[in-house]
Amino acid sequence: MNYCPRCATPLSEAEHQGVRRPTCPSCGYVYYRDPKLAVAVVAGRDGKVLLARRNHQPAMGLWTFPSGYVDAGEVVEEAAVREAREETGAEVALLKLMAVASEPGNPVVLIVYRGEIVGGVLAPGPEATEVGLFGLDELPELAFPHDLEFIQAWATGREVPLLARSP
Repeated sequence: MNYCPRCATPLSEAEHQGVRRPTCPSCGYVYYRDPKLAVAVVAGRDGKVLLARRNHQPAMGLWTFPSGYVDAGEVVEEAAVREAREETGAEVALLKLMAVASEPGNPVVLIVYRGEIVGGVLAPGPEATEVGLFGLDELPELAFPHDLEFIQAWATGREVPLLARSP
């Protein structure tokens, strides 16, 4: 946002509650940036995890589980099922919430579900070049640092611990 929605004055950065935020120098309006909500599903069949090879940045060409952004007004669990279907062709059932993850300075909050494949035909969607089921001993190169931790938690049925991250 570049202009104040109240008076149309260009916004400038000012500190509010210890954080620099876009602020109107005329009327004092403060713009609070909202986080982006994303979902992921770590699912599989017969002890193998479902992964898709990304066809876009970041991490193009590397593998990860289905994930994507939640649309405004969309139910979070429905978004997770939708992303799995769109990216891999798999119909998944969500079994349990695995994790909610965020990092300092990153506007994305990731909600990760444990799931199982209950139908569909595996085929790459518009955001993937390949889809596959992989055993833990045959994982391809993964896209993101947290992917292995989530996959291992899925495979063992354990919870994902809160990660201590400092700015």
